[in-house]
Amino acid sequence: MTAIMSFCAICVLLAAGMAIRSFFPIFQRLFIPSSVIGGFIGLAAINTLGHVISPDWFIAFGKLPGFLINIVFAGLFLGISPTSLKKIWHLTAPQFCFGQIIAWGQYVVGLGLVFFLLAPFFNVPDVFGNLLEIGFEGGHGTVGGLSETFAELGWPAGADLGYTVATCGLVLGIVTGMILINIAVRRGDISDIRTFADKTRMERIGIYPCDKRPPAGWQTVYSASVDSLALHIALVGIAILIGYGIKEALILTEHITPASFHEMKIMQSLPLFPLCMIGGVLLQIALRKTGLDKLADHGQMQRVTGAALDFLVVAAIASIRVEFVLSYWAPLCILIAFGMLWNICAVLIIGPRIFDQAWFERSIAELGQATGVTATGLMLLRTVDPDNKTVAAEAFGYKQLLHEPIMGGGFWTSLAVPLVMLGQGMVVWCLSIVLLLFFLACWLLFFYTKKR
Repeated sequence: MTAIMSFCAICVLLAAGMAIRSFFPIFQRLFIPSSVIGGFIGLAAINTLGHVISPDWFIAFGKLPGFLINIVFAGLFLGISPTSLKKIWHLTAPQFCFGQIIAWGQYVVGLGLVFFLLAPFFNVPDVFGNLLEIGFEGGHGTVGGLSETFAELGWPAGADLGYTVATCGLVLGIVTGMILINIAVRRGDISDIRTFADKTRMERIGIYPCDKRPPAGWQTVYSASVDSLALHIALVGIAILIGYGIKEALILTEHITPASFHEMKIMQSLPLFPLCMIGGVLLQIALRKTGLDKLADHGQMQRVTGAALDFLVVAAIASIRVEFVLSYWAPLCILIAFGMLWNICAVLIIGPRIFDQAWFERSIAELGQATGVTATGLMLLRTVDPDNKTVAAEAFGYKQLLHEPIMGGGFWTSLAVPLVMLGQGMVVWCLSIVLLLFFLACWLLFFYTKKR
């Protein structure tokens, strides 16, 4: 009954979050998602009424994010239309470079703060610095996927603190993004924008009118054979299975590595979700090679992964253990403040000098992703470019094909945690500095444009 009770509780919290968002315009003006509101309702309920309600209602919340993130990453590239690498690179090279600058900079800022300020004064572990990129660039899902890694390597508080950074980043990213958008409007950097006042009541509360509902995806098979949604969920499951097989193979390879590397058990500590993304890519390639790629519709995949992400956020926020957050509140505030400062400086200083067109639209999308999730970046982008009149949406979308496998929950995000926790923090920081300098050099040499 525990699974049923926890599932029902999350459903109630998600619905409650949407109801509250519909009735209170402040949440609509700030574009706070219903899942975040529902998560905070759950967090408040657990910490105030947890002693009088059965723990079966929420005991599974802590385990759900680590499972659901595998679904999110497995479906990222399933069902996408084939596009030539030449086109992708030509359109998104500066976007990719900008995203890498922000991401590697978060490692430099986070770990640098730990080594020279937070560890000496607050006695935090080195991996505390990783929380900036994990929470900001990766979000709740990435933290959930790394929760077992934190626990296995002896710092279970990392997951709770990561969720806190992710939640703060999501909210601050939206609020800061809207402030920068209003400044850009006054400066004349953008003009094609729909303000909150321009939106209809239904748009504000987030409900499509009956005559304007878009398709949730296209069915690819007849239901007499199999339900189309069931087929897409099955494809996600196969992608996860491929990822699991890759991880088991990597663990086996540790036995043929030098003893010093084998003792670190890096591959065993590597989370599953980035390998699920690789599994999804391999499955999509196999479908395309066999002519079966028409069975997968990316629109339906987005509904599967989007639902998983909403449930993930509710469970992640509601399961935060407040006692850990209170124990680290001071270094957390410092880390988040410096992280936001780095992101804002990158947008205002590098943004207008790296994009030759639609610099603000493309920069604000990166701010959203670098502080929350890709969906936050898209939300801010649609605010400043609602009709996709610029190249920003296309460039931002293609950039994910190159960026996601590395950062924001990609392979490096996942590998850096065990490396730092196993005593290689200074190596990771130095490598981050080198790669930050490399991408800054790429910007100055290949993509630099004069500020408009």
